[in-house]
Amino acid sequence: MSQYVLSQDIDRCIGCYSCEVHCKANKNLPEGPRLCRIYQVGPRWVDKVPRVAFSFIACFHCEKPWCVPVCPSGAMQKRPEDGIVFVDPEKCIGCKLCIYACPWGVPQWNPESSKAVKCDLCKDRVDRGLQPACVTKCITGCLYFEKKEFMPTERLKQHERMVSIYPPTDE
Repeated sequence: MSQYVLSQDIDRCIGCYSCEVHCKANKNLPEGPRLCRIYQVGPRWVDKVPRVAFSFIACFHCEKPWCVPVCPSGAMQKRPEDGIVFVDPEKCIGCKLCIYACPWGVPQWNPESSKAVKCDLCKDRVDRGLQPACVTKCITGCLYFEKKEFMPTERLKQHERMVSIYPPTDE
């Protein structure tokens, strides 16, 4: 299996939120659910100068996703061919167990459909050979979408540090 990874060069992000806006537009989401998020870090003082950073968070498409086994209807699934974790809206019963199970709060509640939604790396676009909307519309080019085995070492290390905050258990 070839696992896809969505990562960020935090030094290039200016916090414009274009990734969030284009994600919502691509998925036709109402006000409320945010499938990817920008978080402001700081301001903090670095060499006597105030600095602000912006951190991008979306689904990590975990090797052992916590959201999949808790789903009683089988709506939350992981594609075996590429590791993309997604919600099948036809099967979702709106129980919210996936929302509670994810340590990063990735699955979100869609008040219009009364179902869970989450980042699926724009799998419809990926299946057509395109990149996720957030990546293509990032004005600074700070977002990267690539297969894990082809990632530059530094970006891979950064990604693994983020994911290791809550390591999956075998239970």
